[in-house]
Amino acid sequence: MTLDSCPLPPGPGFYAGFLPEFFSELDVRCLDDGSWRLDSPLRYGSALLGCFIEVPAGFETDFASVPRVPIAYWCWGDRAHREAVIHDYLYRIDSVPVVTRGEADAVFMEAMRCRGKSAAVRWPMYLGVRAGGWTAYHKRRVSG
Repeated sequence: MTLDSCPLPPGPGFYAGFLPEFFSELDVRCLDDGSWRLDSPLRYGSALLGCFIEVPAGFETDFASVPRVPIAYWCWGDRAHREAVIHDYLYRIDSVPVVTRGEADAVFMEAMRCRGKSAAVRWPMYLGVRAGGWTAYHKRRVSG
């Protein structure tokens, strides 16, 4: 990965002291199949990757794929939508930048911490993607 592969130019604090931050709000609509489509880009600056990530409008996501087992979903479902969109995007084979599965999972954790999710939410969700993410990593393209 090179910094040239990131879609947004460096901003203030890009190098030393760069802090992770979302630079846009999540703007989505529900589709008939239960998935979600971004109506406008979602922008995130990752300190781990050292660059900005822009998930394009039109990107489709299922957010975090938490099993619908009642206890698991009650504890961890519907908790990290913005973070899950960034993670889903980085799992695509043609994301910009293209990252390893471990890097995508680490950015998911970074984004949850950035948004103030508690350790009781962050760690189980992170361990869930580490355990089961291999089934989805680099299986789809950004545009479908």
